[in-house]
Amino acid sequence: MSVGFAMSMLILAILIVVVLCVYFKIHAFVSLMTACLFLALTMEMPLAKIVSAFETGLGGTLGFLAPILALGAILGKLMEISGAAERLARTLINFLGKTHAHWAMLVVGYICGIPVFFQVGIILLIALMFSVTKESNLPVIQVGLSMVMGLLIVHCVVPPHPAAMAIAGSLNADVGKVIFYGLLVGLPAAAIAGPIYGKFIAKRFPVEVTGTYANAEPRPDSELPSFGKTLLVILLPLLLMIGKTIVELMIDKANPPAYMVYVNFIGTPMIALFISAVVAYFVLGTGRGFTLNQLGKFSESAMAPMASILLVIGAAGAFNKIIIDSGVGEALKQVLTSIQISPLIMAWVIAIVMRTALGSATVAMMAAAGFILPVLSGYPNLDPALVAIAIGTGAIGGSHVTDSGFWFVKESLGIPVGTMYATYTVATCIAAVLGLFATLALAAVV
Repeated sequence: MSVGFAMSMLILAILIVVVLCVYFKIHAFVSLMTACLFLALTMEMPLAKIVSAFETGLGGTLGFLAPILALGAILGKLMEISGAAERLARTLINFLGKTHAHWAMLVVGYICGIPVFFQVGIILLIALMFSVTKESNLPVIQVGLSMVMGLLIVHCVVPPHPAAMAIAGSLNADVGKVIFYGLLVGLPAAAIAGPIYGKFIAKRFPVEVTGTYANAEPRPDSELPSFGKTLLVILLPLLLMIGKTIVELMIDKANPPAYMVYVNFIGTPMIALFISAVVAYFVLGTGRGFTLNQLGKFSESAMAPMASILLVIGAAGAFNKIIIDSGVGEALKQVLTSIQISPLIMAWVIAIVMRTALGSATVAMMAAAGFILPVLSGYPNLDPALVAIAIGTGAIGGSHVTDSGFWFVKESLGIPVGTMYATYTVATCIAAVLGLFATLALAAVV
């Protein structure tokens, strides 16, 4: 089949996902599965191969991701019940001062967002955010946007977040590098899109302190874990994964020392998160007076909401596999390589376009990884970790009414829809553009 026909079918498959998700409100898993079948059948894949490709794509994506997502959910739940996030915020606000509370909430969102999902992070921090807003007498948008951008940016670019971890696996990128690059690129983007832009735009769109969480009372200090223990639990998985990458850079790869077997094992994302979850059970669980029975119930409640996320990511992985096995991947490679632009820019553009169209950053990232993967064979010297960051920064931007997170932020902060476009949507686009520039700058020096 011709390249033109293959690309036309791919575009139609993407439109099927958009129409089913946005117009008919069909769940993303069903929409992606429909697109898989449409693309496979129109490209005349053998029926047995269609089923095999779907199962392989879904299973290969979830095989390593499911335990990581479950363990991350447990970490987030333990942070919630123990008051770890509140301790982190109080310590930072005491250090920076109430007039810089929006900067403190950026750091809190950035750090607390590492082990928890975006919406979970908002639930975890929203009562605290309103409390900080009232105590500091700063505008809701100034403080709230700072917190939300910190959460959103690590959600898109820093493993062990599901989509960031999934595309790192798809691209065969070093997870430690993706974490390090993501934190490095994301922080300046979060600072400008959050506290700096938030301070500028808050003057033009005043919002009252209202909403479900506005009157929540802060916990007494005696009920919160220490600052040191909080940081240990939150940062431990990153330190283990980044540590593995650092050790690999320092050793002779031709003759690796015997201890590298243990370093590789401990630095594997699943093992690093397992160790961190066990530490959290003691430090934030039994160490704070919770019984094992209570911790079991907390863990169960934390993992239940992850089922839908896993299905969507798995279906997106299956879609990517269908693209490659149907021959569309080769056609896509010919088209994209004929466009004389950096694959980093290409990956970013695909991600932000998909994000704007579909709303879901997770689906956008998985789709972008599937599109760009066939092209990377033509760029053997390009670090796939940088491609993962380019995709992640692209998926930050363009959040609007098609994004469930857009509505979650709106309802949580009590911001009118029109104001959301001028504040949150613009902030996501600022962060995405800055993230791209930072990624390109990083690519020039590493």
